[in-house]
Amino acid sequence: MHGHRPHTPASERSRRWFMNKALLAGGVAAVATMTGCSNGSSDTASSTSAAPSGAPSGMPSGGPGGGGGGGGGMGPGVSQVKYADVKGVTADGTVVDDLFTVHSTGVSTDGLVKAAQAFLDGLSAKERKSCTFDVDADEWTAWSNVDGYDRKGVRMGDLTEKKRDLGYALLGVALSADGLTQTRNIMKLNQFLGDSNGGNQKTLTEGHYFFTFMGTPSTTKPWGFQYEGHHVAINYFVLGDQVVATPTFMGSEPTTATYQGEKISLFRPETTAGLAMIRSLTAAQLAKAVSSQGNGNEDMKAGAGSDNLKLAYEGLRGSELTAAQRKKLLAVAAVYIGYISEGHAEVRTAEVEKHLDDTYFYWMGETKDDSAFYYRVHSPVVLIEYDAQAPLFYHGASAANGTPSQEHIHTVVRTPNGGDYGVDLLKLHLDNDH
Repeated sequence: MHGHRPHTPASERSRRWFMNKALLAGGVAAVATMTGCSNGSSDTASSTSAAPSGAPSGMPSGGPGGGGGGGGGMGPGVSQVKYADVKGVTADGTVVDDLFTVHSTGVSTDGLVKAAQAFLDGLSAKERKSCTFDVDADEWTAWSNVDGYDRKGVRMGDLTEKKRDLGYALLGVALSADGLTQTRNIMKLNQFLGDSNGGNQKTLTEGHYFFTFMGTPSTTKPWGFQYEGHHVAINYFVLGDQVVATPTFMGSEPTTATYQGEKISLFRPETTAGLAMIRSLTAAQLAKAVSSQGNGNEDMKAGAGSDNLKLAYEGLRGSELTAAQRKKLLAVAAVYIGYISEGHAEVRTAEVEKHLDDTYFYWMGETKDDSAFYYRVHSPVVLIEYDAQAPLFYHGASAANGTPSQEHIHTVVRTPNGGDYGVDLLKLHLDNDH
């Protein structure tokens, strides 16, 4: 480590304020000096096989969307949980049993298997070796949101156009049309961010995103893939016709921009659905749902490195909602769930709806259209976080004073109680079928 200290929300905001003041006033050299990270330096998070690497030119390690100990990204001070040690997010440290079963969903994964196999078949022997792991490999939990993180796998920017197209075809089968568009637009705005800060930064490009595969694509045996880079991490486990697409992290800075003539606006559905939900509540309900603490700069709890997070339920419980409010709460979850393929999204939504009485809605911050706020949807089978943070390297005025804004948003979706990465399903499969 390079003298990095554990970050509190207050110290993190202060650190980022000074970093951005340095960037605006003195440029790259000032930032590198203040963070203690220069090009080619590295930070090693304990117990991780893929540690945060040195900063790209013009950005500190753990730069835009990075994060310290606040769960926003596996940066300095955040350690990887080994796959064998994953028990999942819990409310109090105790895993709720019998939430998940190995069963048929009736939604075919044949196309997904074919797309994954086509991508792998298109790689060279060296490329394929670099991105394939055992189904229970620690690579599952080695994802990060940090731009300068040292990732394994095949890098999209290093592949030929034909091979990249096969990769996008796989994402197109695994995700819905909205999910693919969201992912691609996050990648484009990552390039926009890099260009806005002088360019020539390998990690802040459309191409700095990586595929890894755990197990072998199959319609009967467990396998999965991971697609990740700055502001995107998609973990996709498959067993027969069952799919677990969590943890999934999506974010962006900025969230609105014109890139190569294309106007891009991200996280509007997530923002709108959250506001619709909070505005539907009565005064008595608001007293339970809204925290007395205003939102800070980094409120996300369940980012990278938080696979065994203990997070108590907070806010307003679903059983206390009217029928109309319950529909709005489910609609919030459906926005995030809707980024996976349609059939599996319907299966997942039904699973979430089954536990709606035990689903809590929690809010921090104001409720105006342009407010920066945090909200959480939390039940035994789903955890969703939306977190508006301070811009770091875009829109200088906002970045300079550390004020959260809708121009920098992080979101994460998890399946608590051992559901993430298909951990519980894999255990059940191995116990019963082998």
